[in-house]
Amino acid sequence: MADVSHRGDLTTHPDVREMRTRYAKMMGRRDVVLIDAPFFLIGLYCVISPWVVDFATSQAALATHNLIMGVAIGLLALGFTVAPERMYGMSWAMSAIGLWLVISPWMVGTDPTVGVIWNNIIVGALAFLLGLVAARQVMSHRERNATGSDE
Repeated sequence: MADVSHRGDLTTHPDVREMRTRYAKMMGRRDVVLIDAPFFLIGLYCVISPWVVDFATSQAALATHNLIMGVAIGLLALGFTVAPERMYGMSWAMSAIGLWLVISPWMVGTDPTVGVIWNNIIVGALAFLLGLVAARQVMSHRERNATGSDE
């Protein structure tokens, strides 16, 4: 059995080149790692917003809608964290959810108040913009892979 116990500097490790390549490749796939937490927080706020803005009783359908959309955003954020290679193609779905959240007070709600409207516009705009940022990162990562400069 080979002696693999190396103390001190890793530059003398026999697999240092392979370890560096693997680490660089792994970190390269996580271009949008800083977006995962904001996605999750947007989803969490969307879930609790009917009680924060106080429209849970006056706009019951919209409150249920925001609960479902918040859970969907949270699940997408969880998927982005757990399986980023497979899930970041869904960042366009996050943008679509954001657009839907912006128009939902008029589509789902009945006579929405200014607070309800602004709540959904802000949450929807944040989801839309973060979805675009994630989609842009995915597209640039795929372009780098297509040209071979990511190796």
